[in-house]
Amino acid sequence: MTNESEVTAFLESRAEAQQAKDIDRLMSCYSPEIVYYDVVAPLRFTGTDEVRRNFLRWFDGYEGPITLETHDRTIVTDGDVAYANMLHLDSGERKGGVQRSIWVRETVCLRRSNGTWSITNEHISIPIDPTTFQVWLPAEKDQPA
Repeated sequence: MTNESEVTAFLESRAEAQQAKDIDRLMSCYSPEIVYYDVVAPLRFTGTDEVRRNFLRWFDGYEGPITLETHDRTIVTDGDVAYANMLHLDSGERKGGVQRSIWVRETVCLRRSNGTWSITNEHISIPIDPTTFQVWLPAEKDQPA
């Protein structure tokens, strides 16, 4: 198995844990020293305790499962380090009955130690409409703002 195929399998397994809201399986993907940048306050989460709480907050916003479609994933590896960037179409039934999909951009940095990959840095962003500075909610990722 190549490094790229290992990282691909790792990221697909992580997405499965996210969709199932399996917090323990999800957190096993993260380094204890994780630095995680998100679109919600306080914007920067450090360490697995803070990241766990942030994921539980995200999970709690949904009535049922979360659907994540991964698009345009790029993976680069060099020895025991890798990075990947991708788009996710995040959808599901949110509390309050809101049914709206949102495009999310993600970049992750990974390190392999003792044969196991873990995420050391993650950055999440949401596109905005530059004319209104509001979250951009297109149906298609290539639809102009």
